[in-house]
Amino acid sequence: MNKSFSPRALRWMRTMAFAVQEINQRQDLLPHLKLGYHIRDSCDDIPVSLKNTLLLANGQPEKGSGSTCLDTHRKVSPVIVGDAASGVSMAVLRILGSFHVPLVSYFASCSCLSNQKEFPTFMRTMPSDAIQTKALARLVSHFHWTWVGVIGLESDYARFAIQLFLQEAARYNVCAAYVHFLSLPPIKDAVVDLVKTIKKSSARVVLSVYGDTEMRVILTECRRQNVTDLLWIASEAWSTSQSLWTDFEDLLRGTLGFAIRKGDIPGLGMHLTSLHPSQELTSHFIAEFWEETFNCRLNDSVNTHTHAEEAQKRGSCSGLEELNEVYSVYTDVSQLRVTYNVYKAVHLIAHALHDMSVCVPGKGPFSNGTCGSLAPVLPWQLLHYLKQTMFTTLGEEVRFDENGDPIASYDLMNWQKAQDGSLRLMKVGYYDDSLAQDLFINESAVQWHKGFQTPVSICSESCLPGFRKAIRKGQPICCFDCIPCAEGEISNETVNCLRCSEDTWPNRAQNHCIPKTIEFLSYHETMGIVLWVVSAFGAFATVAVLGVFVIYRKTPMVRANNMELSFLLLLFLCACFLIGLTFIGEPTDWFCQIRYTAFGISFALCISCILAKTVVVMMAFRANLPGSNVMKWFGPAKQRASVIVCTSIQVLICIVWLTTRPPYAAQNTRFLSAKIILECVVGSEVGFWCVLGYIGLLACMCFLMAFLARKLPDNFNEAKFITFSMLIFFAVWITFIPVYVSTSGKYTVAVHVFAILASAFGLLFCIFIPKCYIILFKPEKNNRQHMMRK
Repeated sequence: MNKSFSPRALRWMRTMAFAVQEINQRQDLLPHLKLGYHIRDSCDDIPVSLKNTLLLANGQPEKGSGSTCLDTHRKVSPVIVGDAASGVSMAVLRILGSFHVPLVSYFASCSCLSNQKEFPTFMRTMPSDAIQTKALARLVSHFHWTWVGVIGLESDYARFAIQLFLQEAARYNVCAAYVHFLSLPPIKDAVVDLVKTIKKSSARVVLSVYGDTEMRVILTECRRQNVTDLLWIASEAWSTSQSLWTDFEDLLRGTLGFAIRKGDIPGLGMHLTSLHPSQELTSHFIAEFWEETFNCRLNDSVNTHTHAEEAQKRGSCSGLEELNEVYSVYTDVSQLRVTYNVYKAVHLIAHALHDMSVCVPGKGPFSNGTCGSLAPVLPWQLLHYLKQTMFTTLGEEVRFDENGDPIASYDLMNWQKAQDGSLRLMKVGYYDDSLAQDLFINESAVQWHKGFQTPVSICSESCLPGFRKAIRKGQPICCFDCIPCAEGEISNETVNCLRCSEDTWPNRAQNHCIPKTIEFLSYHETMGIVLWVVSAFGAFATVAVLGVFVIYRKTPMVRANNMELSFLLLLFLCACFLIGLTFIGEPTDWFCQIRYTAFGISFALCISCILAKTVVVMMAFRANLPGSNVMKWFGPAKQRASVIVCTSIQVLICIVWLTTRPPYAAQNTRFLSAKIILECVVGSEVGFWCVLGYIGLLACMCFLMAFLARKLPDNFNEAKFITFSMLIFFAVWITFIPVYVSTSGKYTVAVHVFAILASAFGLLFCIFIPKCYIILFKPEKNNRQHMMRK
């Protein structure tokens, strides 16, 4: 295969040799057994990989291949380290399944390889992409990037990785603005279309599941189309690749990506630089590397991997070249990540063999307690020990799960520009799947592609408090419109508005619920103050009238208007004014019961007294007729009895009301949603309207009799004033009914108090003020002669 040479892959190969050499020199690990190896180049090509795999598995390596196997009679490889590519590894595993030969990969990360039913002989020191995609989803969620472009290569590795990422990202409400795959090798028109898609999208963050080669092609087209404002999220495949930085530093600055854990392998750097061209006889890899690094020819021969025309232009190598004097990816040990995985893979095999060697017969894991065979090593037995092995190397504990995957941890790398213009891979966080707080990011250490401001990549701006998200039809959940929440609901950048509880209400910003204000007719507010002042004034005025009547009780004016009933009426009117005060203040159950029953009984007393006075007027007129003795049936005792009887009916109604469904205090949230109205509920509507209805019945009877007696030929006919007072009483309470029903909250209570005060003042003024006027200001009319004059 005419593939380009990879110094990085040579470093992996030489690291394996270094690890084998290091283990063979140890006395605590495999003291009685030495490791050997065969090396084959897969050329990242499935047919070549399958051919070389079969050569290693059946013990027939090609002549002239690199080998340090100490057993020259037996060349079978009981375990294979590789391949780097997931797709190649899958093809190789399907062949190795027939031989039960374990495959330990150091770079294949496809999550599909974790399927032990399909690939039972697979293990790896490279974390599965299932964990990498979880880390990537957590990363974009951490920075609130909900609108992300996703691109990848048309391969098993990229397809599985992107599928897992989309599933994991959906848990954090992260959407893919587009998902685009490129075939291999990338076609120019397809690359142009991909970059046009990126440019057209509003997503400014792009997750790239490619390798170095494909990224170079895409970045070249991005520069041609002037797409320079992207933040790249690198998959593990190129998150630490420094080869792209030189040509695309302006496009890649600020790139974030997860890299597998780095290791510092003591002595490896010296081992790598100890390479000498004399070793080219044992490996054509070394010869090709030497010619590529120093741009010369070894032994005046053309390497099989170099074009002849190009080779003729090179001079011969002197043999004095020093690797320490040039920079090479091969000798760069600053970012040993995949290399460290190769080192761990060799140690995994060594520790598994060591566990087999110390096995006690009779206590082994196989039938009848037998141990694994070391002469020869049987692959299926070695596989069992590989899956059970736990060891520590370079201070790290290495262990595997039931799928043969290592416990994953990643370093979060940020591509920053060093002072000399070179790439500085800065570790700005980590992801450890074994920790509860799996992701940590030092945001202050991150440098973005445009200064220090975190990029924004969203489809729709977050809704303000008081609004909810309405998903646009046919679009992902990340694209939405903001609609105001209904009354009584709040939102805090959520999909749906949330209704506050019955005792809470949204604040002005509508982002959280606050306790509702409690409202009732208070003594401290203006309306309450006015009402209790008027009530007090009415009671004081009534007492003043009563005082006038007491002082002038022997005058004809007082005596002629049924003095005893007048005194009783004034006392009951005073009670009516004071009853209005019980409607002001915070309601309680007993307070509600008192106010309604006191109101009903006090007005029943007043109207009963007025009714008795009206009857007295009519009876007095009839008593003056010849032969009439009607007054003996309606003397003072009978008058008091009539008042008591009429009032007793109201008392009975109130007792029934209180014993069945009495009034009670309640919190009302139906009318004013932002407030809790403390009010008295009447309990039984029938009881309440019976009380009012009985007062109305007494008033009707009183009005009817007073109306009939209004034109009796007395010089001072009290029936006229009673008629006027009843008209005012009716006007007040007829108006009260619709107003009472239509108002709410404390205004309902105020209307009730106003009706009580207005009707009480109407009775006081119409019945007693004219008499007081004559008593105080017209004393010449307050005599018997004037009263008896027709």
